[in-house]
Amino acid sequence: MEKNTLLFLLFIISFVLFSCTASRIDDFSPANKLAPSKLKEDVVVLKKTLEANHPSLYWYTPKDSIDWYFNTTLNSIQDSLTELQFRNKVAKLIARIHCGHTTVRSSKGYAKYFSKHKTPQFPLTIKAWRDSLVVVGNAIKTDSIFKRGTVITSINGMPNRAILDSMFQFISMDGYSDNFKYQLVSIYFPLFYNIAFGLKDTNTISYIDSAGIEKTGIIKNFYPIPDTSRNRVVNNIPFPKPTRKQLRAARRQNSNNLVFDSANTGYLHIITFSGGGLRKLFRESFETLHERHTSNLVIDLRENGGGNIGASANLTRYVIKRPFTVADTVEAISRSFKYGEYIHPVWIYKTLMFFFSKKQKDGMYHFGHLEHHLYQPKKVLQFNGSIYILQGGFTFSAASMFVAHLKGQPNVTVVGEESGGGSYGNTSVHLPSLILPNSQIEIILPIYRIVNDATRPKNGRGVLPDVYVMPSSDAIKNGIDIKMQKVRELIDARQRLMSKKN
Repeated sequence: MEKNTLLFLLFIISFVLFSCTASRIDDFSPANKLAPSKLKEDVVVLKKTLEANHPSLYWYTPKDSIDWYFNTTLNSIQDSLTELQFRNKVAKLIARIHCGHTTVRSSKGYAKYFSKHKTPQFPLTIKAWRDSLVVVGNAIKTDSIFKRGTVITSINGMPNRAILDSMFQFISMDGYSDNFKYQLVSIYFPLFYNIAFGLKDTNTISYIDSAGIEKTGIIKNFYPIPDTSRNRVVNNIPFPKPTRKQLRAARRQNSNNLVFDSANTGYLHIITFSGGGLRKLFRESFETLHERHTSNLVIDLRENGGGNIGASANLTRYVIKRPFTVADTVEAISRSFKYGEYIHPVWIYKTLMFFFSKKQKDGMYHFGHLEHHLYQPKKVLQFNGSIYILQGGFTFSAASMFVAHLKGQPNVTVVGEESGGGSYGNTSVHLPSLILPNSQIEIILPIYRIVNDATRPKNGRGVLPDVYVMPSSDAIKNGIDIKMQKVRELIDARQRLMSKKN
């Protein structure tokens, strides 16, 4: 076949495929339903693909339990369902695996529809911890009751604990580090409220007033103006895939976030390990710290959900005192994809695994470079002062790995709450998308299992702080960052101690 003819045929095929996909997305309606047989087929595809490639499917939940959860889900599908109804079933099922990287996203049609159509939202942004719910923001600007710092005791007749438990069943987490769930709900409370309960026209909310008396108020839902900007996703299931624009904005925020106070303490706020420019950012930041002879460094990772492991390791080199590897074990159960027609883009991951993984005696395919490459501490720009790492429930994946490498080092103090990322390990590195054939729901499918440090207990916990600092309603009301306040207290106390010794 001539080259020009082949190119023409490829163009026609691509055009037809794209046209069919675009038509399918444009025809989407949230009221559309799929037949039970189609939905059950999706569940079967999900189970077979996870069994073939998920490296930690049975890490925290035994196989007989996983099988039971899948059978229960299949048996519960008796009628046609909308995408949201089916996605909720899948999210609850996936959460049983206890893998924070195995998450559920909406179909592209769903995301595109809700990027263009105005829909009501629960009006309050709420900080959640333990059994507490405290108002952080109110989209209804004219409302005079539910101000920042208002303590909520129930919503639409349901107590706080029941609300949180209902939301939590849709959220995947590493092991049992449920602080991640609290933080995610705090960021996306309106979204998770809609997912768990749906919306009424108005909301009846019980709260504690300024005199300490419990009262009840009513607030309507918020109707946002639809955002039609490119790639914007509204009402999507977390986590929406970050756009290039969002990554560029994150890098800009990173690059502007080394600041100093009057005592010459440096504050480095890193909100992501994704995107380019981080190596330059770290080098320039530590050059500045070195030039200023800074004695205290605060690294804030509370908003850092992870990203590139290499970028995390690069930052680690500037502050760690010993050589280190990324992890003790980085392994996959297979480098073939039996159900590759549902995995996108499968050819990229096949190619990467062919070049970078090798089958070992244990039958697993190991990513040798990440297991064996010994990173050395930086010699010239090594920071030798006191280091304070701020972490919280959203400190996840590569960010929690960074903290885990530093925790226990004599000049490092970890402040805040338990990390969302697992201390023992996680599943990450390669994260292709599994797209179910009928519903088009997307599941993020981790390929590698990481054991950070085999000597740590495999108890499903995150990295624990050296100094716990929990949220408080008073701090929220008054706009006080109590975790940063605690760090400054620790620095002041240390400086007073050093002055006495001198």
